Amino acid sequence: MTRWCRVTGIPIATIGYGNCCTFHRVNDSGYILNKILLTAILLALITPAFAQSVGGSGFEEGSVQDVDAAALLRSQAQAQSDASGVAPLGAREPARNSTRTTAPRVTLLDDSIKPFGANLFTGGFSADGEDGLNPSYTIQPGDRVSIRIWGATQFNQSLVVDHQGNIFIPGVGPVMLRNTQSTQLNERVSQAVSTVYTDNVRVYTNLDSSQPVAVFVTGYVPNPGRFAGIPSNSVLYFLDRAGGVDPSRGSYRRISVIRNRKNIANVDLYEFLISGEIESIQFRDGDTIVVGERGSSISVNGDIKNPALYELLDATVDGAAMQAMAMIAPDVNYVGISGVRGERLHSVYVPLEDFAAVQLFDGDEISFKADQHDQVIVVEVEGAHLGPSRYTVLPDTRLHELLDYIEVDQVLADTGSVSLKRKTIALRQKAALRESLQRLEASYLTASSQTDQESSIRAQEAQLIRQFIESARRVEPNGRLVVAKNSGIANVILQSGDTVSIPSRSESVLLSGEVLVSQAMLYSKGDSARDYIARSGGFNQQAERDRIVVVHANGEVSSGKNPDVRSGDEIIVLPKVPVKNLQLAATIVDIIYKVAVAASVAINL
Repeated sequence: MTRWCRVTGIPIATIGYGNCCTFHRVNDSGYILNKILLTAILLALITPAFAQSVGGSGFEEGSVQDVDAAALLRSQAQAQSDASGVAPLGAREPARNSTRTTAPRVTLLDDSIKPFGANLFTGGFSADGEDGLNPSYTIQPGDRVSIRIWGATQFNQSLVVDHQGNIFIPGVGPVMLRNTQSTQLNERVSQAVSTVYTDNVRVYTNLDSSQPVAVFVTGYVPNPGRFAGIPSNSVLYFLDRAGGVDPSRGSYRRISVIRNRKNIANVDLYEFLISGEIESIQFRDGDTIVVGERGSSISVNGDIKNPALYELLDATVDGAAMQAMAMIAPDVNYVGISGVRGERLHSVYVPLEDFAAVQLFDGDEISFKADQHDQVIVVEVEGAHLGPSRYTVLPDTRLHELLDYIEVDQVLADTGSVSLKRKTIALRQKAALRESLQRLEASYLTASSQTDQESSIRAQEAQLIRQFIESARRVEPNGRLVVAKNSGIANVILQSGDTVSIPSRSESVLLSGEVLVSQAMLYSKGDSARDYIARSGGFNQQAERDRIVVVHANGEVSSGKNPDVRSGDEIIVLPKVPVKNLQLAATIVDIIYKVAVAASVAINL
């Protein structure tokens, strides 16, 4: 009977990966993380005295929690005063004539988050080699222009534009070039020459150089000063010379260019950071670039590509604009918002689709979260099976339910030896192996020697043990869970990331480890492990003959002097431990056995 997904209404196990049960929201309120957000805010800001006054208040499901910020500040001030006997500066009573009736603004911004654009000024703009002769450049006094005239009259000279913006051509008179674009220079001079020489005259012009300028950079920059450049240098060049924008105080969006006490341009570096656009300004000597104070800001973090402190141009911004700038991860589905509304702390946890319409204010902290408990899990299938290798199933699905959907060839597949590979088991096996290796290191490093000869032997053993430890650390356990036993399969609950292993039927037995010839041999019913070892040439000199390990096809492990063997099994002969210290030897034997069980590998010493 087909079982259907409670979320999407289609079969639990679908053909292929990702065709069923994509993540759906079960509880829009997100009350658990809502409580966590509130708890974090209170722990960071509330003093013990105020905690008693507001203790016990929590979040209702999907609610918004408000706390009196003025009372919070007064409580903090009182607690400090009680402890020191001196009223802190921010807690004193207002002056008698004061008209202040509201509490200071409470900011929740995380100082560890850098402003958006903080990596912009690293010296890359001040090192450019611009010559100033770009097509849009307008000629100014002090620029040098080459004029060549031939035909009815001859003239060849380099002229400097005077303070009135003219050049003087003999026989023609003054020619006004101030504010003439470099691309129009030849046309402008030709027109002036043609008023005198109407025929048989040719003109060639060239802008040789522009007059250097010195620009002041001030405001919220690390190194304000007067910096030399050329008129066509960008505002980024001069800002970079001053050390960029001060990330703790300066604004990346409120940069002004002042000329003769008038604001001639406003620069918003976010336009350059996002789209690569920046206003082209032709600077003049004495211009001033002023970096304003950072305005309203919002801290954004979580599962995003651009965690930063974002500055606002206006007092508020909607969630859609902030979401676009943050570049959220594809699996984000909830947003935490904390800040101050009026005089009260404000915290809310909303679904992503509702966030676009939310109005955000100065001091808000936004956290994008991929907050989703798996409503479906993915289980892989390997080995002798037909059809898809990945299935999406509900979290409470058991192994038998999935096996009903897996098509196999009954002749080729050994369905009685099904096993599971589980990541959590592999991690535990790795941890157990790591602990054993640490004990081994501690044992051989602290072992003492009584004589020089014993010391030499210890040194040789230490070298062998180090090599052994390095080899053992590279082993990756397979995390196999034995589920098939006595012709039955345990009906365990599946976990995300499980791999169902269905081995092929085999008529062979594999031998490895300390035997003369490691090889595969045909299975012979009734033969024991030693029978197969004898037919492969027997044990080698390093073999531990009293403990043979047999890994069965279903993942089960047998060991002993002569364990039974079934078709498809692997016989592993472990090595001897050439160490005289009994404690070290026991630890090494334990590690060798763990490796053999966890990874079906015999490592030598």
